[in-house]
Amino acid sequence: MAGGVKKPVNIFKLKDLGEPKNVFNWRLWFAVISFGLLGAARGVDEGLISGAFNSKDFQRTINYASYSDVEKTNIKANVSAMVQIGSVGGALFAFLICDRIGRIWATRQLCVLWILGIAIFMGNNGNLGAVYAGRFVAGLGVGQTPVVGPVYIAEIAPASVRGLCTCIFTGFVYVGIVLAYFTNYGAQINLGDSTHVRWLAPTSLHIIFAGLIFILTFFQYESPRYLIKQGKLEQAIKNMAQIRHLPIDDSYVLSEINAIKVSHEEELEATMGSNWYGVVKEMFYIPSNLYRLYLSSMVQFLSQWSGAGSITLYAPDLFKILGITGQNESLLVTAVFGIVKFVAAIICALFLVDVIGRKRALLIGIFLQAISMIYVAGFLTAVPELGVDDSYVLPAAEASASRGAVAMIYISGFGWALGWNSMQYLLTAELFPLRIRALSTSIVMMLHFVNQYGNARAVPNMLLPTHDGGISPSGTFWFFAAVTILGGLWVWFFVPETAGRSLESMDRLFALPWYKIGLHGNKDAEIRDEAFNEKAAMAGDVEHVDMADEKRVTGDARA
Repeated sequence: MAGGVKKPVNIFKLKDLGEPKNVFNWRLWFAVISFGLLGAARGVDEGLISGAFNSKDFQRTINYASYSDVEKTNIKANVSAMVQIGSVGGALFAFLICDRIGRIWATRQLCVLWILGIAIFMGNNGNLGAVYAGRFVAGLGVGQTPVVGPVYIAEIAPASVRGLCTCIFTGFVYVGIVLAYFTNYGAQINLGDSTHVRWLAPTSLHIIFAGLIFILTFFQYESPRYLIKQGKLEQAIKNMAQIRHLPIDDSYVLSEINAIKVSHEEELEATMGSNWYGVVKEMFYIPSNLYRLYLSSMVQFLSQWSGAGSITLYAPDLFKILGITGQNESLLVTAVFGIVKFVAAIICALFLVDVIGRKRALLIGIFLQAISMIYVAGFLTAVPELGVDDSYVLPAAEASASRGAVAMIYISGFGWALGWNSMQYLLTAELFPLRIRALSTSIVMMLHFVNQYGNARAVPNMLLPTHDGGISPSGTFWFFAAVTILGGLWVWFFVPETAGRSLESMDRLFALPWYKIGLHGNKDAEIRDEAFNEKAAMAGDVEHVDMADEKRVTGDARA
């Protein structure tokens, strides 16, 4: 419980971790899955919107043919990116909602916003303004999901499996993507493209997921860490005992609660003020907190501009550029792409993130992504007509290279799921102290959506030929390759390993000067862990007695 780094985790032998056998119980996994489902919000939208927009019926509904080619490009980019614009606002005020009404009620209100926005979009009746407005309102809800979901999961998960639990959120991103891709494909095949149901049926996935999550919140317990922050110690102990499936006076529960309580008290003693301004000062004026904010912000910037997110969003169009012809074939290839990323997310969650660590998993993913981007960029450079000349037909001699480029897109998606996409949520959720966690995560997720919006909005224009103001398909992929390689170098030098640490022990990773943390922070933290453990061992009996006495006094008062 002291918080030092633990040995690699075999998720199939959790009983060997030395934790009480009840800790890994159905209540924990039910809570993790219930909040992990929030990841599907982004996945469903990213997987649905391009296929829905490409529906001939949807385009007829908004009178798409009446616009010029450049206007069409801008409309498509705006419709796709409007959720990201709304998500910027949603992520920014998520911390206020999380800290004012708690993680449970925050989830309920974001589900209501999500459903309301999608309902406006589905009832647009050909009004482009209603399409934009509906997706913006939905974004206000969707933007809160990567704040509320990972924060709640990180706060209730035991340190030894926190990576696995948080990656379940990422896994549901791909569940959403796969369901969205195949729903688009199935609607195109079975419903044709002459009815509104072609795009309304797939879009209803949003409402299904939002409604399911809303209902599941009524079966969950509020985060004990949030309750301690609110001064509700007794309720925090009860909730922790329920989640751990242990008695409220169990030494494991009392020790975990005490560690959270002590850490929060230390944060309060070190705070620069009791109001919101003091929290902001604490975040920016304390060097270790500022470095954590820098790490999380750079993860969002480098991950989004590595290109994998926009490949997910515009997958049917990009596969068409690479030589996949026919809408049905493009949708099928896109659906398989979703399965590849889903499988990668499962592999990362089960076998990598808590076994080899966050940093190694991230570097492996970046390596795969970089190799893929370089190949695709090279292929498009060798065949510059693709994506530029609509009348160009790929020669048979280039077919093998085209299939290789499609395979590389699959590999890039595999690498993205192993690396950046898992870590952009996991690192953000686990790095920050309790007092500033909600605000810091909100700011970082706001940057996430700002960069995602910028990328989603820019990519259609970047893919245009140079004479239309773009940088061409080949230039776009060379850009993605350069950012990916830069990201790998940055991770090697600046990101420390966080696997196995309790949330309360993260401070020890950031005690060195900023330029030493990435390469030497873990070794220094291990030395500090030893000193902390020795001190905790001497004080352990006293702390246990104090907590037990406090519980007895509370029990007598109720009697």
